[in-house]
Amino acid sequence: MITGELKNKIDGLWNIFWTGGLTNPLDITEQVTYLMFIKDLDDLDKLRRKEAEMLGIPFKSAFDGKFQCGLEEVDGTQFKWSVFRDLPAERMFNIVMNGVFPFIKNIHSNKDGAYSKYMNDAIFKIPTAQKFAQIVDSLDDIYDFMGPANEKDVRGDFYEYLLSKLSTSGTNGQFRTPRHIIRMMVELMDPKADELICDPACGTAGFLVSAGDYLRNNRKEEIFYDKAKKAHYNNDMFTGYDMDRTMLRIGAMNMMAHGVGNPNIRYMDSLSDQNTESEKFSLVLANPPFKGSLDSDIVSADLLKVSNTKKTELLFITLFLRILRVGGRCASIVPDGVLFGSSKAHKSIRKVLVDDNRLEAVISHAIRGLQAVRWRFHGHSDLHQDRARRNGKCLVL
Repeated sequence: MITGELKNKIDGLWNIFWTGGLTNPLDITEQVTYLMFIKDLDDLDKLRRKEAEMLGIPFKSAFDGKFQCGLEEVDGTQFKWSVFRDLPAERMFNIVMNGVFPFIKNIHSNKDGAYSKYMNDAIFKIPTAQKFAQIVDSLDDIYDFMGPANEKDVRGDFYEYLLSKLSTSGTNGQFRTPRHIIRMMVELMDPKADELICDPACGTAGFLVSAGDYLRNNRKEEIFYDKAKKAHYNNDMFTGYDMDRTMLRIGAMNMMAHGVGNPNIRYMDSLSDQNTESEKFSLVLANPPFKGSLDSDIVSADLLKVSNTKKTELLFITLFLRILRVGGRCASIVPDGVLFGSSKAHKSIRKVLVDDNRLEAVISHAIRGLQAVRWRFHGHSDLHQDRARRNGKCLVL
């Protein structure tokens, strides 16, 4: 959790953006995301160089060679954070705006340029050289304060604090899920080391991050002392889809800031025919957008066969059932209409949940001031449980 001096430093960075005329919280978070990526690219390059020297093998830096910077050609080393930060403000501003940003958009062609696929449509929005110099100094100060010892944990909290400032809802019904609710849902699901975890409407990837943190805290030796399981954790375990490219970039960086090396965060309309996933994932965690209704022409025919409706809350539940493998589990936030709606589609999806799957609980919560959360568990009959066990998919709503 961010407290004390570090929180003040991050607030100070935020204020630099505000006083520079960049007042949209999403824009600020996005620009910080880009700058963190640029700094990490330099740090990763240094690390790989040291490893190559220790092993006595050749090393080719992503920064080797000459690169275009506006109308001039410059040595690639000037694109390193550790180099350009010491340049005069105007020169540094020009190098980053006209050189580094085009560089990171194309670096994915280099096998050492991890994460660059999230940056290919990055736009540099910092308005002046003076403000940019202040932002670079502030970020350097934050990184120095975090230090190398607990970098992944502290950096994850740093990024979470930035995301907490995105308090407004999106245009498509997205809302940031409170962190304690996410944590509770993950703990109920108790992820294992061999999971395939999906959030089909991932946004800033809060559920995937929380699942990763849970595994790191509770199954550290099982995962990180095993080469195959560690590779699975860093590459295949986490999948997230979203239709907002800004959220994809932020979500990907959120995962990386929390120590997941190569998360599968990508663009997809989860409810459309574009999504062909079926019986793939062992765990689904989600708070999908509920914006009312969709045009049925863009919804997957497979989903409409099960739930003939335009209501996104019902379509997403239908999607969860399709993408879960037998024995898979799901915890999702849903609106009250799923539980109490009287339409044919509402009744149909409830029947599928109870009769053909194992609906373990519906959890309602209410908070009174600073008091603890109050829970209500809505169960189902033994007959329904017997039917549900035959299917083997478990859901908590």
